[in-house]
Amino acid sequence: MRLVAEFTTEPFDVEGQPPAHATEAFEAAQQAGLESDFGPLGTSVRGEQEVLLPALTGVLEAAFANGASQVTLQVRRDGVVRTPREGSGLNGLLAEVAAELGGPLSGLSRGDKQRAVLLLEAKGAFEYRKSAEIVAEALGVTRFTVYNYLNRARD
Repeated sequence: MRLVAEFTTEPFDVEGQPPAHATEAFEAAQQAGLESDFGPLGTSVRGEQEVLLPALTGVLEAAFANGASQVTLQVRRDGVVRTPREGSGLNGLLAEVAAELGGPLSGLSRGDKQRAVLLLEAKGAFEYRKSAEIVAEALGVTRFTVYNYLNRARD
């Protein structure tokens, strides 16, 4: 069975070059023979289960050996999009939260945007594929900002 893993290493460093904990984790995935896509806020890797799962140990070791304080990891079957609830999907959740907060999400204050992200998380919005990018676009912020809002709430 083919699997997809997505991981984000922290702390985030948006200035200059990507931090060693991110680049070395990516390098470990590539050395394991996984199809890898490096992004500024996270990396996705694909491969057969018997290759990918053991390779994740090396990815995690590389991240922590090079200064990561935390690694967030999600693994799913390749090609499977998880839908957390019946209904109108992510766009419906965005409209629902906009109505709760009294206007278009992009026009909200910073504090209300943070609140919107927390409401969306509580409603299961981040279980949808590519949700962080879609939420970021709706809010008029970067994906990094969405992840920061989520991480602050969890701390």
